[in-house]
Amino acid sequence: MTEKHTIQNNISNNEKLKLVMAKDWWETDDLDGKIGKVKVSDGPVGLRCLAVTDSWANDSIYPSVAYPCYQMLSQTWNVSLAHKMGRAIADDCIEHNVDVLLGPGVNIKRTPLCGRNFEYFSEDPYVAGVFGKAFIEGVQEGHVGTSLKHYCCNNREYSRYWLSSEVDERTLREIYLKPFEIAVQAKPWTVMTSYNLVNGVRMSANKKLNAVLRNEFGFDGVIVSDWEAVQNPLDTLHSDLDLEFPHNEKHAQEMREHLEEGRIDLECLDKCSRRIIALGEKATAEKKLQKVQYSVEERIEISQEVEEEGIVLLKNNGVLPLKDEKIYVTGLPSQIYYHGGGSSAVIPNRPFVPLDAALRNLGYDAFYSESIGKIYGANVSMGNIRQACLNSEQSDVTILTVGTGAGAEVEETDRRDIKLTPEELDALMFLRKYAKKLVVVVYAGSAVDLSEFENKADAIVLAGFGGQNVSQAVANVLTGKVNPSGRLTETYAYSLDDIPSEHTTRDEAVMVYEEQLNVGYRYFESYGVDVLYPFGYGLSYSEFQYSNLKVEVCDDKVNVSFQVENVSDVDGKEVIQLYVSELNPIIYRPIRELKAFDKVFIKAHEKINVQMQLGKDAFSYYSTCKKGWVLNSGIFFIEIRKNAHEIILAEKIALQED
Repeated sequence: MTEKHTIQNNISNNEKLKLVMAKDWWETDDLDGKIGKVKVSDGPVGLRCLAVTDSWANDSIYPSVAYPCYQMLSQTWNVSLAHKMGRAIADDCIEHNVDVLLGPGVNIKRTPLCGRNFEYFSEDPYVAGVFGKAFIEGVQEGHVGTSLKHYCCNNREYSRYWLSSEVDERTLREIYLKPFEIAVQAKPWTVMTSYNLVNGVRMSANKKLNAVLRNEFGFDGVIVSDWEAVQNPLDTLHSDLDLEFPHNEKHAQEMREHLEEGRIDLECLDKCSRRIIALGEKATAEKKLQKVQYSVEERIEISQEVEEEGIVLLKNNGVLPLKDEKIYVTGLPSQIYYHGGGSSAVIPNRPFVPLDAALRNLGYDAFYSESIGKIYGANVSMGNIRQACLNSEQSDVTILTVGTGAGAEVEETDRRDIKLTPEELDALMFLRKYAKKLVVVVYAGSAVDLSEFENKADAIVLAGFGGQNVSQAVANVLTGKVNPSGRLTETYAYSLDDIPSEHTTRDEAVMVYEEQLNVGYRYFESYGVDVLYPFGYGLSYSEFQYSNLKVEVCDDKVNVSFQVENVSDVDGKEVIQLYVSELNPIIYRPIRELKAFDKVFIKAHEKINVQMQLGKDAFSYYSTCKKGWVLNSGIFFIEIRKNAHEIILAEKIALQED
C-alpha cells in the first residue's frame, strides 16, 4: 500500500471535510502536520504575495517584479517568452514560499469592456491556449504549481457571482473551452472555476463541465473554486470540485451537519480529499527540487524583454525611430506606473522611471511638463495645458502619453466604454495645433477607441500595461534601439457599437452569447465590417516579403512551407500568421480562423525558409449531433496573412473526411 493510501485510510471523515476547504485565505489545511500544506498566491503578471495568510489586505503585499500584463505577453507572439516569463515568476514564488501561482487566465476577450481583459491573452482561443500552455510549462519547470483559470465563460465582470452565461454547445467547445483544452496539456496542478453560472449552473458546482475537464481534456489535478465563489458547499463537493477557497466557517458548519445527517456522498468526499492529499505531497516533493534560476535583476530584464517584443507600432508617418531632436514628453502614464487593478495589482520592487528620464538615459534631449494633472480613479484632471502647448511648439517632437489604469481596468467591475477621457482627447486636440511631430503612446490593458488619435497623431505606439520597466522598453522602441515586432491579439474596432456581443440579450439573470462563433476577427472578417486595426496587426521598422508557398497533404498532416525576406536595411522580427478557410462548408463556419503562428528573426536583406505543420484538427469543427470533432470532405484555403484582414499568400487543398 502506498503512503498516500495509508494517509487516506488513517484520517476521519471530519478531517476529510477540513481538507476540501482551505484553512484560511491562502493555505490548505495540513491536519496539524499529517499531510503537506499548500500555499497559493495571486500573481498572473507578478507575484502578489501577502505577509499574512488570513486576509486579502493590500497593505501587507511584498514588493515583487511587476511583469507586463498577458495582453502584452501574447502580443509578442513569441511562445518562448511566455515560458521564460513563467519560469521567472516561479523564482519569485520560490523566494516567498509559494507553492501554487493563481494563473494563467485564458478566458476569451468576447468584449473589450471586460474589466479583467488585461489578465487574458486574446479574443482567439488558439492564441490563448498556446500562450497559457507555455506559461504553465515555464512556471512548473521551476517546481511551482499553477492554477489555470477561470473555468469558464467568465467574459464580463458585470454581476459576476450571479449572471448565467448562456452558450450553445458548439460555441462553448470551439471558442470558450478550447483554450482550456489546449493549456491543460501542460498538466497544471490546479484548475480554478469562475464565479459565474454557465447555462444556469454555477461553475463551482458544474458537474457536467468538470467531467469534460477531467474525462475529455485529461485533467487529473485539483479543481479549486475562485475566492468566495461557492454558494452551496454540498452541491460543490458532489460536483467534483475538490477545494473551496477561502475558509468559510458557515460552510464548514453546514458540511459537518450534512455529514452527521448522512447527506454527504462519502465516495465523493474520499475522492476529493485524496486529490488534496496528493497535491500536498506533490508540493512537498517539488519544493525539495526548487532552485532559483534568475536573479531579481535578470527577472526585471525579462520583464522588459517581454514588453519590448509586445509593444505594437500602430501608426508611423516616418516620425519613428526618433532622431537627434528636442523631445517634449507629457501625459500622466509617462510619470506614473499604469497597471490593472484587483488581484493582479503588484507592488513593483524598483522605483518607476519616467519616460523622459528613460530617453535622457539613452542620450536624448527630452524633458517633461504636465498636460493632464492628476488621476482620480477612472478619471483625470486637466493641468497646465497652456504651458504644455508652448513646450510643444518649442520642441521638435511631442510625445503625448494616454491610458486607462487600475481605476478603469479592474477586477469585479467592467469598463463603461472604450474611450479615453475627454481631457486626454482635449490634450490631443490642443497639442496637435502646436506640435511639429506628434507621437501618442497608449497605456491600456485592452482595446480602446483610438479613432481620433489615428487621424491626428503622426505615430501611435501601444505600450499597454508594460510592467515596471515599461518606460525603458518604450524608450528603446521609440529610438530604434529595439525594432517593434508586437502584433495585436485582439481587434480594435472603430466603436463599441461594432462589437456584436454588445447587442445581445442581457437581463438581471442571463447573458446570452447570441453572436455564437462570431467573436473578434471571426465576426469582422466574416461580415465585412471595417475595423481600425485588425487582429494580428502591427508595423515594423523593417519590411518583409513572402514567396514560394508550397502546401502538401501527407497522411493526417498538412505541411506548409514558404520563404520570407527582409528587404530593408534593418534587422527585424516578423510574426508569421497562418489562417485556414473552408470553401463552401456544409455548416456555418467563420470565413477564416488562425491555426498556426511563429515569430522569426531575419537580418537585413536575408531570406529564410519557414515550415509549419497542421493536423487535421486545424480543419475540424465541433458537431453537436455527433458529440465530437468532425472533418468533412472539402476544399480548404491555406492563407499566410499579414493580419486577419491582409492576405499575402494562399493555396487551396482538398481533404477527405475521417
